[in-house]
Amino acid sequence: MAETFEAQRDRLLAVAHRMLGSHADAEDVVQEAWLRLSRQDSATIHNLGGWLTTVVGRISLDVLRSRRARPEASYDDRGSELVVTLDDRPAPEDDAVLADSVGLALLVVLESLGPGERLAFVLHDLFAVPFEEIGHILGKSTAATKMLASRARRKVRTAERPTGDVRERRDVVQAFLAAARRGDFEELLRVLDPEVKLTVDTPSGVVVALGATKVAAGAQLSAGAAAQGRAVLVNGSPGIVSWREDGTPLSVLAFTVTDGRITAITVVADPAKLALMGLPGPA
Repeated sequence: MAETFEAQRDRLLAVAHRMLGSHADAEDVVQEAWLRLSRQDSATIHNLGGWLTTVVGRISLDVLRSRRARPEASYDDRGSELVVTLDDRPAPEDDAVLADSVGLALLVVLESLGPGERLAFVLHDLFAVPFEEIGHILGKSTAATKMLASRARRKVRTAERPTGDVRERRDVVQAFLAAARRGDFEELLRVLDPEVKLTVDTPSGVVVALGATKVAAGAQLSAGAAAQGRAVLVNGSPGIVSWREDGTPLSVLAFTVTDGRITAITVVADPAKLALMGLPGPA
């Protein structure tokens, strides 16, 4: 049974990671699936792969629902999911890092889905699990499960995605940073989307600010950290890493640019999460 389970492990980890967006949570879910299998009479399992997928789906669904009860929990492992690389290559679009960022970008989009929508979309569209089996996990009819997946699919298709090549997006970020250093409020409003979202991950929790006016008003803080920072790519998009005088990471800033404006800024300033990111050292 252990050998059969190990043959399924990579696929189960992929399912759980797509569901949860966290490597640590995915490992926990797969381990729990193994514990449940070890307590099960194998003679009663006719399709081990299907049985394990169902179990992983149900456990992941419980985790997603618990996150809804504690919204801050969904961000707990996000810092370790960011891929940071130096922005010093002539054609980063051709690099494998950009391919990785596509999968990571999908995880960000999936965060906007409800637990049922996310389960239906991930299991059916990404792992070809029949709707009837997904319905059993959700406790819904096949027709209702198809509707959940369809609704999730529409949200994924219409979700905001970065546009323009890396160079164009980098220019927008540099314009933002320059305006912040000058205190040019009007220029900040020009490069910020009116509904821009700023997320700051601190040791004491996650702080969120919405809207160009609020984000522009606090832009001096971002500019101060970036003034002594180094340009990087964060999940394939422009970002900045800055360090303290002793060489330990101070913060990572990641920017999402859509249609020539910044639509999201993520700041990771929690030392524990920074330590998980494998950041490059100061130049």
